[in-house]
Amino acid sequence: MEKGKSNAIVIIIICILLSFICGTVGAYLVITTVPSVSKNIVENVSKLEYKESSSIAESVERVKDGVVSVMVNKNDNWVLSGTGFAYKKKDNFVYVMTNNHVIAGFDEIRFLLDNGETIEASIVGGETYSDIAVLKTSDPKLSTIINIGKSSESKVGDTVYTIGSPDNISYRGSVTKGILSGKDRLVEVSFSGTKSDYYMKVLQIDAAINPGNSGGPLLNLSGEVIGINAIKLVRQEIEGMGFAIPIEDALNYAETLENGNTVDRPLVGINMLDISDQYYLWQNGISIPDNIDGGVAILSVVDGSPAKEAGLQKGDIITALNDKKVSSLAEFRYELYKNKVGDKLDITYIRNNKTNKVTITLAKNSGQ
Repeated sequence: MEKGKSNAIVIIIICILLSFICGTVGAYLVITTVPSVSKNIVENVSKLEYKESSSIAESVERVKDGVVSVMVNKNDNWVLSGTGFAYKKKDNFVYVMTNNHVIAGFDEIRFLLDNGETIEASIVGGETYSDIAVLKTSDPKLSTIINIGKSSESKVGDTVYTIGSPDNISYRGSVTKGILSGKDRLVEVSFSGTKSDYYMKVLQIDAAINPGNSGGPLLNLSGEVIGINAIKLVRQEIEGMGFAIPIEDALNYAETLENGNTVDRPLVGINMLDISDQYYLWQNGISIPDNIDGGVAILSVVDGSPAKEAGLQKGDIITALNDKKVSSLAEFRYELYKNKVGDKLDITYIRNNKTNKVTITLAKNSGQ
């Protein structure tokens, strides 16, 4: 009896020891493996969240019906000219913004919608140097208005995307994605196709834009317009550089145009040439001293203009406006158009190798 009792006690002790050992080993395994499991779970969730956020499908779906292909009547044929987007509804009209060069020279336009339907539209107004035009339609088929954002709140490196009709209508509604590569870039713009006529301050993007994308919206991930695709820098050695007009600048011009008004550009009252245009200057009897390497030469002065009243003459070389150096006609216009009609403008010029300065009051002239 005593022997059996002794054996029972031994068995109990062994069970206790085994339980302790198993518990210790189990605790060790939990401690060493749970962090790894937790880490894997967190990593997998992070990857899942990144994958979901990398898609812009939902954002595109919200705005795509507000993007139109702009068709123009050319020689009795309707051809694709560019892209536009609906940004406002007022008095039973939907207003569409695009680039001025998309509709310049045409009187008849139509909108091709994302679903393939064509609707009637008309031109409200456009302006060359801003490259902004406003169109409108009363057709209820265009009803999606795209929200306006702020390019000023966008940061370099933000994801952006575009919707447009590159090349031809077969590719209407094409979406391209990239990043905001730069802000406040100054790029040269040519209206004649032969030389720079103007400078424009733009957003730089790496999203692909091609002929036909002009006038289309540049959007953030919330589906808000932060710019209007306007220019692609095309040189053989450069890839992936596109440009868009900041939406704040575009809206300033659009609001003027949609009310039936013209954009008032300030007038100085001179005809000019770059000093690099040696042949044409020689034809006009103007010679440039060797020590002058930048500026614009006055070919003639308009009677009754601010320039005439200030005493500017043919052959004077303008080198600065409001103490900002101007090396070319494009820079001259850029600095001039920072001002409004009625503003005072300081003009620095050279005559007979002597530097002079004069102040004029800018007049109104939409042509200069």
